[in-house]
Amino acid sequence: MSTTPFPPLTVGNVALSFHRAAAAVVRRVLEGSGHEVDQVEAPHERLFALQAAGEIDVLVSAWLPASHGDYLARYQEDVEVLEPHYTPYCVWAVPPYVPAGAVSEVADLKRPDVAARMTPALDGINPGAGISRFSARMITEYGLDTAGYSFRPGTERSFIRRVERGIAEREWFVIPIWRPQYLNSAHGLRPLAEPLGLLGGTDSASPIVTRAALATMAPAARERLRAVGLGNDGVEAIDTLINVEGLTPLEAADHYLRDTGRDSR
Repeated sequence: MSTTPFPPLTVGNVALSFHRAAAAVVRRVLEGSGHEVDQVEAPHERLFALQAAGEIDVLVSAWLPASHGDYLARYQEDVEVLEPHYTPYCVWAVPPYVPAGAVSEVADLKRPDVAARMTPALDGINPGAGISRFSARMITEYGLDTAGYSFRPGTERSFIRRVERGIAEREWFVIPIWRPQYLNSAHGLRPLAEPLGLLGGTDSASPIVTRAALATMAPAARERLRAVGLGNDGVEAIDTLINVEGLTPLEAADHYLRDTGRDSR
């Protein structure tokens, strides 16, 4: 039984490392304001279904409007969208050694000289992610299927390994990715121009809190959640601590909060 004057809360996050990074900061904010916190994670669509069923109090984070808007629309009247913690966006990127003069935008991938060198399979994460839905559509909308390209969803682990293997072998490949994600800064990935605008533009990544939870949440927690303001760079910094330095998400959040002078525990 909780010994604090405020009820325990359940925080839910998408089962990807950068979502774990943001959720760890939210957890520390709630704990520092007097809440005990349980944490769950699930794939994208399942996570929103869990909150709709009342099993998650705080969802971290919904990318709105493009990536997760349809998932939230099913129960939006029961929740409140808080101020965004960062502003994510999706891109297709290539390694820095692929010359910009040869490949600067998505349509360049169809050029015979480029298609002959480029690995035709684009590896992504799970099918429910916005980047996966967008990328599958782009293959046909840009006519890349006629040049032999395909998109195949996968796991976060296979996605990371694919990038690291390709970089190590100096392979020409395209990776459907997003910011914030630590691989961008770790490997200097170069985004391609995407003039058809099929990648959803820039979203706002906001915590979603049920109205029932908000009514019993510590006032300090509400105010601190609204003011977190991690930014893409902050999430990538925590994500790097997790994936490169080997810290747990909570250890990485603690490190980041201390370094930025925001640790109030």
